[in-house]
Amino acid sequence: MKRGAKTTVADRARWRTTLLLGAFALGAVALEGRILYLQLVNKAFLTEQANDRHLRTVQISAHRGTLTDRYGEPLAVSTPVDTVWANPQELKPALARLPELAAVLDQDTEWLERRITSNLDREFVFLQRHLRPAKAEQVMQLGLPGVGTVREYQRFYPAGEVTGHIVGFTNVDDRGQEGLEAAFDHWLKGENGSKRVLQDRLGHVIGDVELLSHARPGKDLRTSIDLRIQYLAYRELKRAVTDSRARSGSVVVLDPNTGEVLAMVNQPSYNPNDRSQYHAEQYRNRAATDIFEPGSSFKPLVLAAALEGGSFGPRTMIDTSPGSLSINNRKITEDEHNLGRIDLTTVLALSSNVGAARVGLTMEPQTIWKTLTGFGIGRLSDSTYPGESAGVLNDPQHWRTIGQATLSYGYGVAVTALQLARAYGAIAANGLLRPVSMLAVDEAPAGERVISANTAQELVGMLEAVVAPNGTGKRAAVRNFHIAGKTGTTQKSGVGGYSAERHGAIFAGIAPASAPRLVVVVMIDEPQSQAYYGGDVAAPVFANIVSGALRVMAVPPDALPAPALTVLAQAQVRP
Repeated sequence: MKRGAKTTVADRARWRTTLLLGAFALGAVALEGRILYLQLVNKAFLTEQANDRHLRTVQISAHRGTLTDRYGEPLAVSTPVDTVWANPQELKPALARLPELAAVLDQDTEWLERRITSNLDREFVFLQRHLRPAKAEQVMQLGLPGVGTVREYQRFYPAGEVTGHIVGFTNVDDRGQEGLEAAFDHWLKGENGSKRVLQDRLGHVIGDVELLSHARPGKDLRTSIDLRIQYLAYRELKRAVTDSRARSGSVVVLDPNTGEVLAMVNQPSYNPNDRSQYHAEQYRNRAATDIFEPGSSFKPLVLAAALEGGSFGPRTMIDTSPGSLSINNRKITEDEHNLGRIDLTTVLALSSNVGAARVGLTMEPQTIWKTLTGFGIGRLSDSTYPGESAGVLNDPQHWRTIGQATLSYGYGVAVTALQLARAYGAIAANGLLRPVSMLAVDEAPAGERVISANTAQELVGMLEAVVAPNGTGKRAAVRNFHIAGKTGTTQKSGVGGYSAERHGAIFAGIAPASAPRLVVVVMIDEPQSQAYYGGDVAAPVFANIVSGALRVMAVPPDALPAPALTVLAQAQVRP
């Protein structure tokens, strides 16, 4: 009995072992069958699901082209930044950790929570744009599910507000919005690429899978700006506007031989690196967009038409007695006393309104209009600058006698500082009007003849008298250089007519007069100091800018006193 019992126990043990092995075998067969089913029958579905969870197509950001001055100094560059994003569906289970994320991003926790919970139907939302890479790395170290970063580029402007108006700025997506950034956005912007990457369960990229398209960076752009002169103009204009407590001011520096803008500044200014300063009142480029009546700085353009007609010359006498001129119950008067009989050069030197009006009234309206439009008045300057104004020049068919008279000394017409600089550039370039260029040019354009070379040379000589010791522009003089230019002082119009309390102070000039290299226009709007004349407020700004610019450009003096000329000549012949 005992032996049989033992056999039965052993049999049962073997039976249980057999059953267990059979169960394992059946399980293995079932598992292998399931594996084969999944691999062969359901492979496409599972692959798709895995890809949806772990494969992502991400953008490869392309950096924007660099803006430089004419000598390669950077004006606008692109710097790498990281943008933090999230997949709300994946981040939702970790909402309790949002305070950690908010602390790193310097954001409000409640805002982050609303951002996530209100976008649960989306797989991608921005949490913070344009973080420094080191800051973005702190975010990734939190290990939050569904939170990732993407590399982007942000614009940086090394010269800040010194070049803000001319360069402009881009938006958060790196697209040009103002200035040269907007005008040449098609050239500067790059083309983003894309690639497929593998991510872990937290959304972190763990490897590249496939390059879908290459990123193509934007092309660089060399502007016409000379950063040295830009700094000079910015400094002098800011000082003048501050000292005179003016409402605003603009300066344009032009190369008359090429049409290139070497400097363009405005006050008030703004820093394009600070988006909180992006207000139209600050970032508007007044030199190209704002129009004003040019006053007496316009006289040379009207007198150019008179000189071209052949009936007038620099020494032609004009009777300005008795110091006033009445037209249809309107009286034109001089700022000073009766000047009597003076020649045309003195009309400019002493800025005689009566003399200019008498000359203007001798010509046909169409003759004056043709010359003025030739100078570019009433039309765009070809600079392609966004928002540039064409100014105002009425059709001559609508001119009245009093309007033609006041036009002769710069009322009833409106220009921008850029337009006025271009017109003076034609005088400086022997009568050739060249298109304005904001880009550096390798070869000067031929230009369009506006007045004869002889007329242009006569005008430059007459404008030198303005800067002579007895002229209205004597404070524009630059030591050891011949300077030609014209002052302008205007009363500003408003409700009820022209105001005796609101003025514009203007100076437009050429340097050196013997071989022009620069044309500079200075406009100070509504100076509040006791002095408000163009000769007192704008002319010194011109002198300081020109003095510094000629020095950095290494332009030799053309008006050295006789002993200095002898020393210079001896130095040139030494071996």
